[in-house]
Amino acid sequence: MGFFVARNIIKNYANHRALDNVSIEIPEGAVYGLLGPNGAGKTSLIRIITQITGPDSGELFFKGRPLVPEDMNRIGYLPEERGLYKKMKVGEQAVYLARLKGITKHDAIQQLKVWFEKFGIQEWWDRKVEELSKGMAQKVQFITTVLHEPELLIFDEPFSGFDPINVELLKKEILELRKKGTTIIFSTHNMASVEEICSHIALINKSQKIIEGPINQIRNKYANNTYRLVCRYESGLDLQQIAGQEYEILSDKAEDGQHEIILQRLEPCPANTLLRRLLDSVNIISYQKIIPGMNDIFIKLVKEGSIVLNE
Repeated sequence: MGFFVARNIIKNYANHRALDNVSIEIPEGAVYGLLGPNGAGKTSLIRIITQITGPDSGELFFKGRPLVPEDMNRIGYLPEERGLYKKMKVGEQAVYLARLKGITKHDAIQQLKVWFEKFGIQEWWDRKVEELSKGMAQKVQFITTVLHEPELLIFDEPFSGFDPINVELLKKEILELRKKGTTIIFSTHNMASVEEICSHIALINKSQKIIEGPINQIRNKYANNTYRLVCRYESGLDLQQIAGQEYEILSDKAEDGQHEIILQRLEPCPANTLLRRLLDSVNIISYQKIIPGMNDIFIKLVKEGSIVLNE
């Protein structure tokens, strides 16, 4: 059994089924991407995992046993909708939130000072929360979420509202937490940063899980035998004839005499066989299999009808 398991979760709201028999299994030490369009059911699942709401049916397991309320002390949660007490001073607010997690005032101040310096917000310690920009407020909330070093961290759209520099800062910290052994759930509808951060993913749409597994395994599953060949060759060469019937040339883009060619393998044929055919006529610079990104896979599933985007 995985580090955290949700099994056969069903959740209904009025006339809407938010989760329809969803099961996920999160390995220990994973950065687990919970992906899908807005309204897919991701936040509903997170709210059940964090025990903000309960499922209509289904089971939750943490470290091999049923999840209980006391487990929330070992879980950190940064929701998409965030809020701080606007009239409190920033440092005072952060210490208060840290103490709610069981950290002593002395330890909280020491640890927070280190994090505030790391995030470049130390000069805001004695300023009021209402003076913070949205991005700085989110930094404070990120810090207070991870400060008690929970075993499981849950981030719901953690990069929303951040500029690219601060997105990179957060990515770095999330990967550092993973190195230290923290298991992380990362919920987003933005596929762009998934491959940099996530080791495993589940794709949820219209309340149902579409795919789940290690990200490299999923990307390889959706590869369609296409290859990128970068080379130089003399004009007038019939490359398709040389490639043979096993390969179809899908495109050939040339710039400054260098060609980028996309081929699709139609029949079994070792790469070495193709390269040997080309060597006498072509100066090969590189040859590689094209592995689709999660964004490509998402678009493919949309086109196939597995995913229906909300209007």
